[in-house]
Order: sequence, then C-alpha cells, then structure tokens
Amino acid sequence: MPEGALGPVIITILVIIAGISLILIGWRNLKARQAQIPEPFEAFEDSIEHSFSGMYVATTKFDDWLDRIAVHDLGVRTNATLELGASGVHLVRPGSRDVHIPWEHFDAVRRSNGMIGKFVEKNGLIVISWNREGFNFDTGFRPRFSGDTPKIYQLLASHGDVSRAGDK
Repeated sequence: MPEGALGPVIITILVIIAGISLILIGWRNLKARQAQIPEPFEAFEDSIEHSFSGMYVATTKFDDWLDRIAVHDLGVRTNATLELGASGVHLVRPGSRDVHIPWEHFDAVRRSNGMIGKFVEKNGLIVISWNREGFNFDTGFRPRFSGDTPKIYQLLASHGDVSRAGDK
C-alpha cells in the first residue's frame, strides 16, 4: 500500500461501521415503538386448495404503505409460498416467521404497483388487508409468475371486500 493511503482506508472503514450501527439502532428503535402491535396468528389446521410461489414484500399499517411493521418478523422480505385454504391465507416463509390469516380476519384484497421498497409493473403486487385485535394490516405478496397475479386476486376477492381495490 502506498505511503499515506492507510489514513483514508481507516476513515472509510469507520464511516461504514458508523452507518451500519446507525441502521441497526434505527431498526431496534422502530421495533421498540411498535411493541404494542399484536402478533400474527399462530398456524392453524387447514386444507390447502391453492399454492403460489413468490416474494413476501412486507407488512405495513393499513393504508400507510411506507410504515413497515418491524416487529414479529413482519418487516423481513423473504421468498414465500402463498397458500389459500378452506380456513384462511398462509404465507409460508422459509427462514422467517410464517403469516397466517383466518378468513374471518381477512378484510380486502387490492392490486398495486408497490409498497415500501418494492415497486413493480402496474398491478403486479397483491396487497392483503387483514386485522387482529383492532389493528389493521396490509401485507404485500409478489407472485413469481405474472400470470398468477389475476388468479390470486380473484381467489382472494371471492372471500372479501374489493371495494377499496385500486392503485396506490
């Protein structure tokens, strides 16, 4: 290494460490502020009728797609399988907590161009609105195959309200 190059390298490393530390502190503080948000439903027995692979985007507060829910692993983007059963919706996420929504807590479905940090083609994202203990959630799912999007939407629409459907 040339003489005098060590100083800028050390400064760069310190700036990177400081940036990562600030991100981690911010995520921890967000989780602390969201401690009152109810946990997702536990897994329940269900006979799966339809299954689609794709990506779990995030869960946010209802109608505020920039306010990611960080607690209970709901803010972690992962690959997922969306399963629709006789008793509810299941987002099976390897390496992260699964999300289970009984039909009686499912409110609506929408299609959108995106939500926090994930933007796709027109109406390429499925947004599932649901509730638990008086708190309303929006959960985004991006099907792996674009041909699955209208099929998933129709299957979910047959169980809930689509009057709020539309782009964000």
